[in-house]
Amino acid sequence: MGAVRTSRRRLLAGSVAAAAAVLAVAACGSPKQAASGGSTAGSSAPVNIGIVYSQTGALASYGQEYVDGFKAGLAYATQGTNKIGDRPLNVTYSDDAGDPAKAVSAAKDLIGKGYKILAGSTASGVALQVAPLAAQNKVLFISGPAATDAVTGVNKYTFRSGRQSYQDVLTAQSFIGDAATGKKVLVFAQDSAFGKSNVDAVKAVMGKAGATVTSIAVPANATDFTPFASQAKSAKPDLLFVAWAGTTASAMWQALDQQGVLASTTVVTGLDIRASWPTFGAAGAKINFLAHYFDGATDNAAEKALKQAVPGGTVDLFDPDGFSAAQMIVHAVQAGGDDVDAMVKALEGYSFDSVKGKLTVRADDHALLQPMFQAKLSGSGSSMTATLVKAIDPNDTAPPAVAMKG
Repeated sequence: MGAVRTSRRRLLAGSVAAAAAVLAVAACGSPKQAASGGSTAGSSAPVNIGIVYSQTGALASYGQEYVDGFKAGLAYATQGTNKIGDRPLNVTYSDDAGDPAKAVSAAKDLIGKGYKILAGSTASGVALQVAPLAAQNKVLFISGPAATDAVTGVNKYTFRSGRQSYQDVLTAQSFIGDAATGKKVLVFAQDSAFGKSNVDAVKAVMGKAGATVTSIAVPANATDFTPFASQAKSAKPDLLFVAWAGTTASAMWQALDQQGVLASTTVVTGLDIRASWPTFGAAGAKINFLAHYFDGATDNAAEKALKQAVPGGTVDLFDPDGFSAAQMIVHAVQAGGDDVDAMVKALEGYSFDSVKGKLTVRADDHALLQPMFQAKLSGSGSSMTATLVKAIDPNDTAPPAVAMKG
């Protein structure tokens, strides 16, 4: 699996200024505080929450992880009561199948029924269509695994519970150190809109940091990757950033390994869900991985609660996104009751302990500042395991601040 999947990690190029300093925390507290109080006190009316996500479709596995994490997060944040104060939580799950039109239809249906809280959005294209509805109808929307940078700052009613693409690329940059000036970075990607978006993003992030960024565009229908692997070897980059998606991944990695690329330079790609790890084959142990999350990346109270709750007891890539979404929703309702503007205010600047560690909602644009990780794989086939190399501080992967659009 490549560094980024089109639907969940579309990298948007743009000017990259120095990452803004983390704003002073406006609201702090344990995510396992007693789920009571706030303006909900005295009410017993249900809190209606709509989850619009990929139950089916190409990203169904991601959606399932998100929902597993969300259910675990609700139990954790409400201390197992599934209530906020005396108010039971009524959660409705709607399938968008990764289709923005279906997501909009489902969101409109929920809003029409009086739901003031929406979450989910496995796919970036879905998130970008649901976000305007949140602003138009003044409902709280917490996007999920969708990684597009465009969600950050899109409007005051939209937040995110996962990472965004700039955080991925800044994590990749961490493999060549803070001083990118003078470094040669080569992006190895498919010749497609997906590949171009990765090239643009690496240029926007690492290029602005002083690196010289070039690329090799591999035809999408290629089956022999040896010539392209040879080009990569000859280029002698300080960092080879691989962005790949699709069924040819195994053959591509094998070619890079056979041509000696993996042994001659630092090769970085994104660590996808566990089911994808066998596609790396023998090359897996020679690759450096930027990671949003993997089982064992952290060891804290939230991680332990999630691990006990998910099927099989193994946490996967997007379980933490659902978990943190639940924590954010519980906090928002505790503070704001049914007043959506009060919910928004409560989340802006909110800092809390979650599966990945300390998360902070940047007040200015709702970026979710969070740790990211470097990882290595070992073993083979289905027995592959990931090991933490380094946790990257939230400040070091903070995306550039953007002006709130609406």
